[in-house]
Amino acid sequence: MAIFAQCPQCRKKQATKNRVCSCGADLVKLKRSAKVRYWINYRLPNGKQRTEAVRGEGINPYSIESAREMLSKRVVQKKENRVFDMIPEATMTFQELTDWYLDLESVKRLSAPERISIALANFNKVFGNNLVASIKLLDLEKYQAMRSKEGISPATIDLELIMTKTMVTKAFDNDMLDGRCLKAFRRAKKTLKTGSNARKKTISLEEYLNLLDGARRYMAQLIEVGFNTGMRKGEMLSLRWSYIDREKRVIRLPAEITKEKREKTVPINTHVAKVLDSLPRSLTHDFVFTTRGRPLLQKTTIQYGFKTACKKAGIPYGRNTHDGTTFHDLRRTFKTNMLKAGIDKAYRDLILGHSSGDMDTHYLAPTDETLVEMIDRFTKWLDQEMKKVVGGQHLVNICGDISQ
Repeated sequence: MAIFAQCPQCRKKQATKNRVCSCGADLVKLKRSAKVRYWINYRLPNGKQRTEAVRGEGINPYSIESAREMLSKRVVQKKENRVFDMIPEATMTFQELTDWYLDLESVKRLSAPERISIALANFNKVFGNNLVASIKLLDLEKYQAMRSKEGISPATIDLELIMTKTMVTKAFDNDMLDGRCLKAFRRAKKTLKTGSNARKKTISLEEYLNLLDGARRYMAQLIEVGFNTGMRKGEMLSLRWSYIDREKRVIRLPAEITKEKREKTVPINTHVAKVLDSLPRSLTHDFVFTTRGRPLLQKTTIQYGFKTACKKAGIPYGRNTHDGTTFHDLRRTFKTNMLKAGIDKAYRDLILGHSSGDMDTHYLAPTDETLVEMIDRFTKWLDQEMKKVVGGQHLVNICGDISQ
């Protein structure tokens, strides 16, 4: 049995006698300012080791005295063979686990925390008062069957299971649950096979031109940029002028605004460049896309604008509509068109931020010039195809400039 001190900078758990962490942090100073959290380590009667954070009602996790008291309590419980008192999940309900998880700063910073809350709330309607340790694989399978009978789509059922498993895994990684609790969630199978529910809808050049013609100005700007870059809604809403390198003809997206949480370089073609040239720059903010001078910050604004553009263009809208179109289909269309233009898969994946699963992505380190060369090849193909559609003319920007 032992007590560990956790460095607040590198998160390393180490002996309490250490004065300096391997990362260089002054542990003595950090302990005095109550920034070092303590953990206890002990063996269960079955011989397995357990490392547990010092926590609980009336317990100070940054006090070594509290750590010693908690460790002494575990010693007594072990001698009296009170195993269940030593395992937090023996008394933790699923609702209590959910409350802990949703309160984490890392969860609050996710792109769609409300979707997580809704998924976990549905799960808690059935399992909220159950002990986490009591949920078995059979219970999860019954839950899937029940949700299916309620008419819930397989994709939604799988999403609820995935988000629940992510939460349980997070608790396991933080020593709040043991492997027995996690086992049932890891063994539960998804309702859908991977990729079986993937959308395949792409937007034709005729539909694209009709969308531009029927969209409001701000929406047409977003559609044109999405069609020529494959950027996501969130990336465009967060786009700032400081991310754009006009000299190199690239957009450098920082990791915090991309879904992959990795930096991404998006090459700019002539169509996107002309859209950017037509946009006003605000004196009060740095956002690129605006309406009435204010930055576009809500994805629902794009959703409503795109729905209106589809209606005016006579194009079915929505995921649940037969042959319906969504804004995200612009991203799929861009990647499909790059394939038609002869762009290598590795470069397609790099530009869109996709993980290809092959070794090329690990070894390729394309320069800005190479990416611009790829987008120029795509643009040449696009312009040629556009000429066929409009009878020798093609649209070069949303302002209505036509080139012969």
